[in-house]
Amino acid sequence: MDKAGVSKTYKLGDPITSDIIVQLRNKEGRYEQFYCHSSILTKKSKFFVDQLCRPNSTNCIELSASVFDYEYLNKLLGMLYLSGESLPDSFDFVRIALGVLQTATPLRCEEISKICIQYLEAVPWEDKEEEEILNAVSGLGPLATPLLARIQPVDISDTKDVFLSAISFLMCTSRTSPQLDDLKTSMREQVDYMLVEDEDAPLVIVDDEVRAEMKIGISTIFSLFEKEMSSFPHEVAFRSEKAESKVLRILLDIEWMSSIVPKMDLMMEFISTWIDVSDNILRIIQDEKLDMIMWGLKRKLLEVVGKVLEAVSCGTLILPVPARVQLFTTWLPYIRKMKPLLESKGSEELGFPYKMADDLCHSTQSSIISMVLALPVQEQTDILADWIQADQVKFPDLSEALEVWCCRTKSTKRRLMVGFGEVGNAAFSL
Repeated sequence: MDKAGVSKTYKLGDPITSDIIVQLRNKEGRYEQFYCHSSILTKKSKFFVDQLCRPNSTNCIELSASVFDYEYLNKLLGMLYLSGESLPDSFDFVRIALGVLQTATPLRCEEISKICIQYLEAVPWEDKEEEEILNAVSGLGPLATPLLARIQPVDISDTKDVFLSAISFLMCTSRTSPQLDDLKTSMREQVDYMLVEDEDAPLVIVDDEVRAEMKIGISTIFSLFEKEMSSFPHEVAFRSEKAESKVLRILLDIEWMSSIVPKMDLMMEFISTWIDVSDNILRIIQDEKLDMIMWGLKRKLLEVVGKVLEAVSCGTLILPVPARVQLFTTWLPYIRKMKPLLESKGSEELGFPYKMADDLCHSTQSSIISMVLALPVQEQTDILADWIQADQVKFPDLSEALEVWCCRTKSTKRRLMVGFGEVGNAAFSL
């Protein structure tokens, strides 16, 4: 306590000069007594004014332990003895200020309540503290306005402005510096959170303006991705690690976009753009100059294409057959090539970190099988024949798709024979 702010006449807890005892029954049933002074109590508490003005009042005022906490009551009574200039320095923690506020309210200490609110309004809170603060100020009326201003609902247009600013920041082509990695990670998390629809409505309503901004972002990031990839064959001899690191950050942005575009009904734009750039990306990443480097980027490409294949295979969007075939045939050779290559590299180098994880292998293979089985029969036949003749038949293993294809082929022939009779058997050569 600041001694300069203490009354020179009276001091809390001095039994010699005290004319009032405030007592509080603790949890053990014993009374805790505070030696106080009526001139101090009545000056700053309307509750004590009422108590001491009653005809049958005594010099002992008992407070209920169900309403008051000893620690906070002791703190508040001490603050009554401070000058107004010293009061703002009375708190170090939100918990103490909140406890004193909850004590000051029933004691009707308006000056101290104002000081508590000023402190609480100026410092950060934790989530659990916010609920307690709301309960504490619920009956304070206009006095609580500064606190309520911090937690009042945000206008939906303002929420959208924040969301669009975050999207613009994340999609900005000049923000690929490693110094921004942590900031971008945090901002991605908050954008994801604003789109979450759980027991509460999402913070952002995806309208035409939001979709338009995201479409610009998709186009911008993919263009930057192609641009930076195109520089590889020319710059790899000089700064391969730096170039790879930059492109990896862009690819992380693309991977993140793949997780939020379904919530914005933009998966078709994302997949279509991915298909458009695929040939060029594969041409660059498979350049002979890059054969023995950039393993992290090569593995990350497998992860992203795995998510693209999963989105197409599970029916997240309806992609025309030619586009599905193009996506499949474009990336299947790369997947076949990289899986054993990464495993071989891992066998040669102890601790090689870029092998395909088992869950990535499993999900990619499952997606490929589902895609094959959803194609027309002729496309299935061509793909399966190519798989059987390929050097790498172990991954992806299409034996399950082959089994289904054989069963369907036989059942289809049987249905045709039943439908048209034995006479037409010779006409069918399935």
